[in-house]
Amino acid sequence: MEIPRIISVDEHVVEPPDLWSSRLPEKYRERGPRVLRKKVKMGIIGGVFSFEVSEDDGVDCDVWYYDDLVYPFTRLSAAVGAEVVQNEPCTFDDILPGCYDQTARLADMDANHVEASICFPNILPRFCGQTFLEREDKELAMACITVYNDWMIDEWCAGAGYGRLIPMTIVPLWDVELAAKEIHRCAAKGSHSITFSESPVPLGLPSVHSGYWDPMFAACVETDTVVNMHIGSSSKMPSTAPDAPFIISSVLTFQNAMGSVLDYVFGGVFERFPDLRVAYSEGQAGWLPYILERADKLWEERLLDTTGFGSNLTVPPSTYMKQNVWYCVFDDETAMANRDVIGIDRLTFEVDYPHADSTFPHTKEVAERMAAKAGFNDFEAHRFFRGNAIELYKLDKYYGITK
Repeated sequence: MEIPRIISVDEHVVEPPDLWSSRLPEKYRERGPRVLRKKVKMGIIGGVFSFEVSEDDGVDCDVWYYDDLVYPFTRLSAAVGAEVVQNEPCTFDDILPGCYDQTARLADMDANHVEASICFPNILPRFCGQTFLEREDKELAMACITVYNDWMIDEWCAGAGYGRLIPMTIVPLWDVELAAKEIHRCAAKGSHSITFSESPVPLGLPSVHSGYWDPMFAACVETDTVVNMHIGSSSKMPSTAPDAPFIISSVLTFQNAMGSVLDYVFGGVFERFPDLRVAYSEGQAGWLPYILERADKLWEERLLDTTGFGSNLTVPPSTYMKQNVWYCVFDDETAMANRDVIGIDRLTFEVDYPHADSTFPHTKEVAERMAAKAGFNDFEAHRFFRGNAIELYKLDKYYGITK
């Protein structure tokens, strides 16, 4: 089977070292995000990675500084090109230029059979801008978000990158009205995709059940903006015990996406905003057939329940899971085998460049094996590897990408 040019809905950009230091207003530059090369020693204390920054003892490392934050650059955030991937200090000299340089990224995409990609933030902001939420000076934090969003739209996704690097912007999580305003501002500049937390509650923010986020969802509908939620964007990963090995969390990551989908559905978000589009990255979808079945059964059983155990939804919950939500897959044979239950039009594909799970530079071969094992026909292959992403993000309308 000939695999169509791939559109990857989940990749990351390593923020260039001068992204903020060369663009923030002068009054903020000594406190804003900046990179300094230091010596760093890393280890594990109580099952948690720790680090120590020094001037002369340890391994060369580019360290991010931002107000009270000290955050070393580690190889896990830019794993492509490494023979052995470990959580170890590294510098920008150690990673592939495609992690942060547009020209090099486009060349890597060409070599990897990828036409277009959507890039989440990576190191300093984290997956949905949690770093800016956590800083005390919100004026500086908002300035950092504005700089990032303008760089994303005007530089990373502009010029040769236009129509190939699709902009995804950050919102100020601490103020929903500011978030709605920033969505409108970025949409006017050409961005119709934001990154958001899979669950705001662990970040100390209101839940989607509360109605607090409705102004943001309204802004997304008004501007044709997709809400994207990456695994780990709640700054919390599922686990079974404090001393459980991390591989258990890695197996259970889908639980974050699964719980978030149920929050949006049973929280009535899609009833209030029927045109809202939500996408989950790295959450896989093999769990979805059971959730579709279980949610519908409970909804029907408790339809007339007035004791607080029922649901106020007017239609079966599976309706929204198949209408408003898209799911991202990079390695999920169970989802492929159950695509008729899930709906082939709900499934999208990711390359995850430059993280350790990335299929770069062998993505086409991986896609061919996936398609063959699943028994895709040409229509299914086109939908999964390309067409669904175009439909979800309206890439034909906004960026001229043909179906």
